[in-house]
Amino acid sequence: MDSLKKRVEEIEREEIINALKECEWVMARAARRLGITERMIGYKIKKYGIRKEVETIGFVNSSRW
Repeated sequence: MDSLKKRVEEIEREEIINALKECEWVMARAARRLGITERMIGYKIKKYGIRKEVETIGFVNSSRW
């Protein structure tokens, strides 16, 4: 069984990711939605290693190869 602290951190991370996705990864809007400051969301993004996933359309840029 996970500790309560660990579970709270998992829930917090999930909620931050959901807010970022809903706000098109605009940190200021996501922070307002969560009721925290921009500074706090920036800290938590760094703490939890949250990164925006790169969405690919299914083609390869031939200039890189």
